[in-house]
Amino acid sequence: MEVTIYTTPTCRWSAEAKQWLKKHRVSFMEKDLEDSDNARDEILQKTSQICTPTIEVDGKMIIGFHEKELDELVQKEKESKKKKK
Repeated sequence: MEVTIYTTPTCRWSAEAKQWLKKHRVSFMEKDLEDSDNARDEILQKTSQICTPTIEVDGKMIIGFHEKELDELVQKEKESKKKKK
C-alpha cells in the first residue's frame, strides 16, 4: 500500500492523521505544503484544492482525516496480504 499525506505544520488534523497512520503501522511519505511548491502544485493537480490533511492511498484521494475510511483501506490491505500467503 502506497500512502502519501499532504500536510501543514499548523494543521491539527494533519498531526492526528500522521499519529493514526503511525499507530496502525502504515508507512507513509509526508509532503509539507508550506515547504514545497512542488507538493502544492501536485495536490492542486490531483484534487483542484488545497486542504490538509489530504491522504493519497494507492491513488485514491481522501480529503481530510476520516478514520473509518482509513480503517477500511488498512483492513483491505491486511486481507490482501493474507490471501497472498
